[in-house]
Amino acid sequence: MTTIENTETPFRVAIIGAGPAGFYAAGHLLKQKSHVVTVDIFDKLPVPYGLVRSGVAPDHQKIKNVTRVYAKTAAQEGFRFFGNVEYGKDIGLEDLSSHYHQVYFSTGAQVDRRLNISGEDLQRSYSATDFVAWYNGHPDYTDLQFDLSRRCVAVVGVGNVAVDVCRILCRTVDELKRTDIADYALEALAESQVREVYMLGRRGPAQAAFTHPEAKELGELPGADIFIPEREAELDPGSEAWMAAHGNRLTAKKVELIQGLAKKTGGQKPRRLSLRFLVSPEVLHDDGAGGVGGVTLRRNTLAADGDRLRPVPTATTEELPAEVVFRSVGYRGVPLPGLPFRDDWAVIPSEEGRVTGNGISSGVYVGGWIKRGPTGVIGTNKPDAMETVRCMLEDLEAGHCFDPDHTDPESVDRLLEDRCGNVFRWEDWTELDRLEIAAGDALGRPRVKFTSTKSMLKALGR
Repeated sequence: MTTIENTETPFRVAIIGAGPAGFYAAGHLLKQKSHVVTVDIFDKLPVPYGLVRSGVAPDHQKIKNVTRVYAKTAAQEGFRFFGNVEYGKDIGLEDLSSHYHQVYFSTGAQVDRRLNISGEDLQRSYSATDFVAWYNGHPDYTDLQFDLSRRCVAVVGVGNVAVDVCRILCRTVDELKRTDIADYALEALAESQVREVYMLGRRGPAQAAFTHPEAKELGELPGADIFIPEREAELDPGSEAWMAAHGNRLTAKKVELIQGLAKKTGGQKPRRLSLRFLVSPEVLHDDGAGGVGGVTLRRNTLAADGDRLRPVPTATTEELPAEVVFRSVGYRGVPLPGLPFRDDWAVIPSEEGRVTGNGISSGVYVGGWIKRGPTGVIGTNKPDAMETVRCMLEDLEAGHCFDPDHTDPESVDRLLEDRCGNVFRWEDWTELDRLEIAAGDALGRPRVKFTSTKSMLKALGR
């Protein structure tokens, strides 16, 4: 335990993870007036912004404008960025506790959940999480390959990621050329032979995780007709009762739109996107050469489970001729060295952001998906971070924090010089950002991304 004697004593915070949760926490800390605060954000990637850069779909540029808020935070006195520094490899909790009063982890939920069905590990059975990172130019995923030479694709899930995958697969090349999609992904999608895309939801339209605007966008794709079986768009009695008890105007509007789309007749567009409800994949079949050759779907009904409706399998099955499958049924957090972990929830356990366990009694905090699980939108991280920061300031006032041996900011620079080969600073990112935007301007695109650490270092002349 240490005591912060007055408001002029610098309060040093390390944030692990430069995504929205990390930047919102940094913003709250730097704006508060009770203490002088400095914030150092670390990220394993050379560049900041986490899922805003590597997760938000390239055809949703308006959502990415939130980075302007984060850039304002970075411009404040007391902020520093250290990219290409990996927690657990380059630095550990012992290092951080000897240089900072408090450490805030916002590492997100980094891996996808599995379907746990037969055939899931066949060739052409992919993680949607990996696909999204790949087409967004995440440096860790650039070497992946996805077979888009097949005609029929199934996307399992009806959340935001599933919608993004379906939309990208159905976009025309001319549409994609106007985005910041990775160049190699643009080339691969230009050669895509995909003509039929099925999005599969195990529950009904009222329970679909996508929103009304997302559903509307799917119905307006220039290069794909939408098809929804009318019987699957209708609400069963259980869903009608659930809507009456728990629904809201936005959900009702979404259901109304889905039912309207189900009445549309087929058009002449080159691709078809089918939205299916009340079906679950049961088996992915081997085509005889180790790849997906088809999918058995099991039809579901819905049964009340408290204030929710859960899918119950029926005896009815059907065969889907899909030869490529993307699973998109949620994310999972991963354990971090030195920190407790709840495997059932895939989060670091905390109380209002305070981490306890593994011998930790103070000084360690969490925010974002690794705190609450993969729920909410980008903006959800703002109040989430504020809750944790409030606890951090309360603990600082009470002296419940680390007592660092090294409070000179330059000591961190010296530590990283010994541990890491190439650390990226904020000024490096601003130069890379300028170069990406300039390259995009020449092609009528928002930016052309650097997709490897090597290319970034070369651009910086290092």
